[in-house]
Amino acid sequence: MDDSVNVLGGELQPCSDDPVTGWFRDGCCNTDRWDLGSHTVCVLVDEEFLAFSKQAGNDLSTPMPENNFPGLKEGDRWCLCAMRWKQAYEMGSAPPVILQSTHIKALEECELSELKELAVEIPEAQD
Repeated sequence: MDDSVNVLGGELQPCSDDPVTGWFRDGCCNTDRWDLGSHTVCVLVDEEFLAFSKQAGNDLSTPMPENNFPGLKEGDRWCLCAMRWKQAYEMGSAPPVILQSTHIKALEECELSELKELAVEIPEAQD
């Protein structure tokens, strides 16, 4: 696995445990050389992006129990392929990004300025 560093140069923070996301299904946008899609951008899913992704041929909203995939809904966090985020960005449909949870490898496909443009802060969980 590549070092767990985020796009800001700090320690990569978890993206989501519900639903469990990530190339390794470890809740983080970690990656390695086998992750050809570069599932490195932690996003806050919205309806506009789900519609865009479905139209582009990747239906992320329909559950696929055979693949242990619950389907995504607005408000879920998800490790998205960097190329898909970039494509959505260029089409005006990119979902918000959680920078602290976005792996530095995302910068191979996405500009930091673009990611920052759509960045959102997610409050820490309260006990």
